Amino acid sequence: MRPRRPPWSATVRVRTDRPELARWLERALAPEAAREVPRARTEVRRSGAVLELRIEASDAGAMRAALNTYLGWVALSLGAVGAAGSAPPSPASEPPGEVLISRPR
Repeated sequence: MRPRRPPWSATVRVRTDRPELARWLERALAPEAAREVPRARTEVRRSGAVLELRIEASDAGAMRAALNTYLGWVALSLGAVGAAGSAPPSPASEPPGEVLISRPR
């Protein structure tokens, strides 16, 4: 018997202006993803200058909590990079990220 997939899933992609910044974000978030938010599981991946968070949650409340938590950590990490003198990504013509949330019917 295969394990059931949680009913809620989201993919968050954060585009940065350089791969080094995406690597920093990945390293900052990886320990948090290993701990897991209650009723949710997160996987952190990086490809070049794009960081991807894949979140699966058992219910809408857990998804909201996980998204709030991870988006807050991303904002905090980018703010810390900016405060340390290494500028966060500059605004580009395309949005810096996207979130796709789905729930099977």
